[in-house]
Amino acid sequence: MGYAYEELAQYFADTPLALYGVYRTQLEANRIYGGHVDKPTAKCGVIIALDGEAEFIFDEEERYLLAPGKVLIGGAGRRLEILSGEQGFRYCLAHYLPIGSDLDKDNEVIGQEGRPAGGAAGRQPRDIAVLEAALAPDLLRLVDGLIEADSSPDFMSLLEKKSIFYQIVAKLLQSERHGQNKESYPVIEDAVLYIQTHFMESITLAMLAERYKLKSKYFSHLFTKYTGTGPIDYLIHYRMNKAQEWLQTKQFTVSAVARSVGYADPYYFSRLFKKYKGIAPSQVGLSSRELER
Repeated sequence: MGYAYEELAQYFADTPLALYGVYRTQLEANRIYGGHVDKPTAKCGVIIALDGEAEFIFDEEERYLLAPGKVLIGGAGRRLEILSGEQGFRYCLAHYLPIGSDLDKDNEVIGQEGRPAGGAAGRQPRDIAVLEAALAPDLLRLVDGLIEADSSPDFMSLLEKKSIFYQIVAKLLQSERHGQNKESYPVIEDAVLYIQTHFMESITLAMLAERYKLKSKYFSHLFTKYTGTGPIDYLIHYRMNKAQEWLQTKQFTVSAVARSVGYADPYYFSRLFKKYKGIAPSQVGLSSRELER
């Protein structure tokens, strides 16, 4: 994919996670914290810097300076030393691991079948990403809510904890995406909204580029950088998702659904649908036993 926020978004969307403890921690100034030098980290973490600064040193070679506006994600099975700054360091930490992973004798995260447990694009729990994310009031409210939900033992709170965790991750990745596309993101967000509201109409790359007074190649580059996919591929995916939603109701014919998502030719629509969804439109909603007949 080429862009950390897209890789991470796919990872968190596709990888089932188990959540563990959530902590808001204050480190004293000018201290060395070596609790994980001899005993490597057992879990991944989402670390949101709140005040001060500290240097996180993984395996004695990877160094990351965290201060407000910085977030570190990942880092399971790593030897870790933390050097706090002159003002100390306050941060929020949420622990997680991919479901089915464990730590082997060599302190590497291993999957259920003995292979490294990864996710999107081969991402491993030991991998580390550092994001830019402003400490906006809505993010801080979510952090407070996550800590509160973590301290309650009932299942509704555990469900709320998982919901808030994913909201925080989504907000962090959105902030990173905006930061890496400061000039173009208003244009691309408008283009995404335009596609979502006009998907049933005839839309071409040239038409979209002209709408924003950009050359087609450059517009396509900006759109792909922002969303992880090209504008026309995004349009087709959106149409196929809408088509699948309507087909599942069993209230509309394939031809009617094809027209509703912008395709006058139902046969062309059916070929596209099978390419993107793996089954024919007529098979949507059928049970596995029905599909085998």
